[in-house]
Amino acid sequence: MIGGGSWATAVVKMLSDNLTEKEIYWWLRDVQSIAYLKAYKHNPKYLSAVEINIPAAHISGDISEIIGLADYIVLNVPAAFLKETLAGVTPEMLRGKKIVSAIKGIVPDENQIIGEFIHQKFNIPLDDILVISGPCHAEEVALEKLSYLTIASLNVAAAKHFSGLLNTRYLKTITSDDIFGTEYAAVLKNIYAVASGICHGLGYGDNFQAVLISNAIREMKRFVDAVHPITRDIKESAYLGDLLVTAYSQFSRNRTFGNMVGKGYTVKSAQLEMNMVAEGYYAARCMHIVNKKYKVEMPVSRAVYLILYEGHAPAAEMQLLTEYLN
Repeated sequence: MIGGGSWATAVVKMLSDNLTEKEIYWWLRDVQSIAYLKAYKHNPKYLSAVEINIPAAHISGDISEIIGLADYIVLNVPAAFLKETLAGVTPEMLRGKKIVSAIKGIVPDENQIIGEFIHQKFNIPLDDILVISGPCHAEEVALEKLSYLTIASLNVAAAKHFSGLLNTRYLKTITSDDIFGTEYAAVLKNIYAVASGICHGLGYGDNFQAVLISNAIREMKRFVDAVHPITRDIKESAYLGDLLVTAYSQFSRNRTFGNMVGKGYTVKSAQLEMNMVAEGYYAARCMHIVNKKYKVEMPVSRAVYLILYEGHAPAAEMQLLTEYLN
């Protein structure tokens, strides 16, 4: 496991419910968190009530050591910091390993989804790349509430094998071969959750939210079909389900971030007060750039971009957006 956030903690919990404790290795950047985990078996910053049942010797700040010991490398750092995290990692270190992305974002500057970035930067075959997608919040996994995950890979056998490592009495897994569609859907749903939060902060009601999200799922379909035109059902859990839980849940940091912006916070002040990364913020700009190539009609995503990056007033921009929705 590479990363120390909520999802990293949840995935370690799921794996430790199925594997022996000696089969799991965890890399974190923060020295204090490493020391606390080793001493008390809890992550002090994220999901701190969850007990981490792996040996202290398997928790390290040396990323090359952790990569060398593992067969599956699960990436779970904010997309904006992925290049920095992997700065010392070489293609040779990752050769022959399965790379699993639990990141719901897009790499800034490169403007690539995680699978594309790993494939091109480290020469990892697409068959060795897997994607974890929702609908699922780490907080509910920690509470052992029944949840579902989708594991996507062009290598169906690898997806099924990794799915088996995560299946527990409180978590069920679904497999898919749509690594591009599920990754882009995960990026877009965060932008739409920001839009949902902005509208809530502005005082729009549930009736409007229903219209907003029904338009958002159609917008998502237009984009993923343009980028990767295969047969897919946009109503499946990995697409519509993930969008719904991110747009409506109390645990959604993207909705929370949008809600603060809608209530009048500046982008910077909202980020500082949350003290967590809302992937939708970075994704809005990246998707604006990516869509210059595909030219898909995306009024919801565009409205979020204009508010967050061009300084458009949330109330005025959302009022304009209402004219596009149906």
